[in-house]
Amino acid sequence: MVFNIRKEERKIFDLIGGVADEMGVDAYVVGGYVRDRLLGRPSKDMDIVCVGSGIELAQRIAAKLRPTPRIVVYKRFGTAMFKHSGLEIEFVGARKESYRQDSRKPVVEDGTLEDDQNRRDFTINALAVALNRSQHGEIVDPFNGIYHLEQKTIKTPLEPSKTFSDDPLRMMRAIRFATQLNFEIEKKTLESISKNKNRIRIVSKERIITELNKIVLSPVPSIGFKLLFDTGLLQLIFPEMARLHGVDYKDGKGHKDNFYHTLQVLDNICKKTDDLWLRWAAIMHDIAKPPTKRFHPSHGWTFHGHEVVGAKMVPKIFRKMRLPLDHKMKFVQKLVRLHLRPISLTKEDITDSAMRRLLFDAGDDIDDLMILCEADITSKNRKKVKRYLENYELVREKLKQVEENDKIRNWQPPITGEIIMSTFDIQPSREVGEIKNAIREAILDGEIPNQYEEAYQFMLRKGIELGLEAKNILN
Repeated sequence: MVFNIRKEERKIFDLIGGVADEMGVDAYVVGGYVRDRLLGRPSKDMDIVCVGSGIELAQRIAAKLRPTPRIVVYKRFGTAMFKHSGLEIEFVGARKESYRQDSRKPVVEDGTLEDDQNRRDFTINALAVALNRSQHGEIVDPFNGIYHLEQKTIKTPLEPSKTFSDDPLRMMRAIRFATQLNFEIEKKTLESISKNKNRIRIVSKERIITELNKIVLSPVPSIGFKLLFDTGLLQLIFPEMARLHGVDYKDGKGHKDNFYHTLQVLDNICKKTDDLWLRWAAIMHDIAKPPTKRFHPSHGWTFHGHEVVGAKMVPKIFRKMRLPLDHKMKFVQKLVRLHLRPISLTKEDITDSAMRRLLFDAGDDIDDLMILCEADITSKNRKKVKRYLENYELVREKLKQVEENDKIRNWQPPITGEIIMSTFDIQPSREVGEIKNAIREAILDGEIPNQYEEAYQFMLRKGIELGLEAKNILN
């Protein structure tokens, strides 16, 4: 393997090595940066370990750079960080750590490079490259990390139970790296994750969701979710998804395994987009199938209303998992609620009214909804898949025609509540709401065009039906 670095990175390494020599300390670039450069992957994060004061080394380096970067210092942890030439460079003194069984917070002491490498999570992340002039470029690899990179293997540097007990989040990190890099987790390491899975309970939800989102954003997320399920971690961190697993049979009738179906939908989505929240919509689209599952002797298993129940589950799950509760959550919720609607529009006799309503309800998210619906086709029958995709293409064309004709997407009715109140000289009331709803429904049903004059005349007629008298007719 070749350690490929850019010209700008070589310059900063030369500077660090020279300043470290002046200070009389050893300095190394370690961890993920070394791993990614050996794999030929891009990396913007650079970790520098100094066998001495990492903060002082950072300060001396920053003083020699132009423009001088702003240093962020964390004295409690003995670290300092600054940004330069598109890199985020963190400096830390070599250290060793020890943990109590009931805590994820270590007791930290100054240590050697060996101590620092011992505390790393995996052998491929324990690689170090010397920066001092006398050893510049030499790779320090005490745990055969380069060999494991070549073998595409995730393995802990120490006995895995100790590594995972020290920081249980490393169990998720092992699965995350296996997913991102398409590596295998070494057998003993994988067995230890299952053995120590309950230790994940002491890790904060915020740290867990950060790792889970990295799995979701991987090229093939199903790799990680299968590992999470097989080790028992998924049942602890995301039980609602784990409950999708399995098939029930009754009277010889079974249903598909909704866990593996969901993973296939997620992988299908990932071929089309790297949008995190559209991927979460794929994860959540069938989340309510377990609580809505029923068996009917005449037609087997059903999941009626799972889209409605699922939409209600989204905020609760997002809150519990420390996912955002803003427009991102509402986007996922909307797609879960609407994901069955386009399927019903594949029939030949579908009305323009149904198309208008979908455009109105989906708004700017209609294109993402269609991507999700197409990803939801997981049949192994190629003829079926081809037919479904052709049907969805017809739906897209029909939606486009209706949108061009009626301008319904993100539409607001041409008659506002203010116009209604002014025309009939009334205050905010039930009648105002009834008239607004009637106008909206009439336009969506195609009874009147989406134009001001026709909607205004409809408003007058509706007001009379409700016993109102028009007192301020507008021209």
